[in-house]
Amino acid sequence: MTQYFGKDYTGEPFALFGPAHLSALAFVAFFIIGLILFRKRFSPQGKTTFRYFLAAVLVVNELAWHAWNAFTGQWTIQTMLPLHLCSVLVWLSAYMLVTRNRVIYEFSYFLGIAGAVQALLTPDAGIYGFPHFRFFQVIISHGAIVTAAIYMTFVEGFRPYWQSVLRIFVYGNIYMAVVGLVNWLIGSNYLFIAHKPETASLMDLLPPWPVYILWLEVIAIVLCLVLYAPYAIRDRRFP
Repeated sequence: MTQYFGKDYTGEPFALFGPAHLSALAFVAFFIIGLILFRKRFSPQGKTTFRYFLAAVLVVNELAWHAWNAFTGQWTIQTMLPLHLCSVLVWLSAYMLVTRNRVIYEFSYFLGIAGAVQALLTPDAGIYGFPHFRFFQVIISHGAIVTAAIYMTFVEGFRPYWQSVLRIFVYGNIYMAVVGLVNWLIGSNYLFIAHKPETASLMDLLPPWPVYILWLEVIAIVLCLVLYAPYAIRDRRFP
């Protein structure tokens, strides 16, 4: 069992875009495509069942992540508070799935898809490759965040509006300011705004701190506009 759950992993290390990583990405992609293709086959009861099931997956997977860190002596307030973007979105997405909250949906759609897709492409798995618990945990967590947003969009019929983009920008920056204060108080690096992550990520392509934070703002705005573009085009064609 230590081979799959131990802190000191001796198996194959995680390989970015290696066979296991690519297989996991393919599985997530095919699952989401299947949801979209068969969206009209969901009965009302089927929709409710799937929403609760996906919410449970998000919550149980996140609790297991916290438990593993606690049992292996790695849980600290500097690293494990639910303040990273995807950590917050795990709980927000689960709440959205259960309550069908449209305000939370906006955050799930824009920040969930944009943030979790990046995390799927460059997961913070450390040394833990397939078949370690951490490998599955990080893929399930971010894959489920993206799936939740896609499901609510294509199956439940939710959609963002132009005002959604403005709300995301305003509240996102307020949240970043609050997290920045927390980082300063406890010496953490939530949202990776104190310094770049230790593992490989797309941030490695950006300038040094603090300039890369401004670039992250620009990238976030561009991604939100890209995600909203299909609706902007449709609304313009069919007002």
